[in-house]
Amino acid sequence: MGIKAQLRKYRRIFIVCDRNVASFAGTLGNYPIYYLEAREENKNMDGVLGICRWLLEQNADRQALLLSVGGGITSDMAGFAASIYKRGIRYANIPTTLLAMVDAGLGGKTGVNLDSYKNILGVIRQPEFTAICPEVLASLPEREMRSGLAEMAKSFVIGDARSYSRLMDLMQKHPAPLESREGAGIFVDLIQKAAAIKEGIVEKDEFERGPRRKLNLGHTWAHAIEWWQKQDAGRTDYTHGEAVAIGMVQAARKSEELGIAEPGLSERLKRDLSACGLPTDLPCPEQELIPAMHKDKKATDSAVAFVLPVRIGRVIIRKLVF
Repeated sequence: MGIKAQLRKYRRIFIVCDRNVASFAGTLGNYPIYYLEAREENKNMDGVLGICRWLLEQNADRQALLLSVGGGITSDMAGFAASIYKRGIRYANIPTTLLAMVDAGLGGKTGVNLDSYKNILGVIRQPEFTAICPEVLASLPEREMRSGLAEMAKSFVIGDARSYSRLMDLMQKHPAPLESREGAGIFVDLIQKAAAIKEGIVEKDEFERGPRRKLNLGHTWAHAIEWWQKQDAGRTDYTHGEAVAIGMVQAARKSEELGIAEPGLSERLKRDLSACGLPTDLPCPEQELIPAMHKDKKATDSAVAFVLPVRIGRVIIRKLVF
């Protein structure tokens, strides 16, 4: 079923849209649109309350559908607003970034940051649907594509060694995979496989009490890096996907130190991710990241539940004390 046909099932639709994809949102139909400046500094409760006030001004009732059109910041904020407006209305996602297609737009996690700490406020609430439209990726900036590649690689490190090898082979042969028919076909198939990995894990553990925590591979370091770079305006400004790439290499190194990972895994990840144009080294001594790690959602007392790779295609969860 096409997106427009899917939308005809709903009586009233309100769109929350990343301003960068306003033209695409306008093609979906004659619906009221709330435009977001989708930046991390705007991903907070003030931003969510702005959406809620707009819904109220539009006389949106409890039968309304809030449709998110954009990347992960947009879906996180719109989904959270939908979950609290009038005690909850329906929402759906049309992700327009690669990262959102394979990760942020799936699984029902919504939320915002609190005082530079990532996603501290939020709920898990499943969307009505998530529509994947790979054709919108053609206009995505190269850096945003690379960020999405990091999340794709993460999914395959967690559960699909064959797809990981296919992705790395593809990026070697077709660095811009959407620009060739052969590359685009393989790339779209890999997007679907990465999305299926996340959906399969979420179906087994919607509220992250067990296996779903594996999806946090690399994120303990990544969220700490994102916190660290906001403490000083002059520091390197990594995207979420770039920080995840660094975090995966660090997780593999930690796993090797503990005798869990196969020797050489961290070097393989470093080589592969670097070839995709992603950073792989910590931007600071690890000690500077520990304050943020202690405030990570996965932290309990002095321990943090780290996701550690055993090999490509298999990870485990291990609580470690700083």
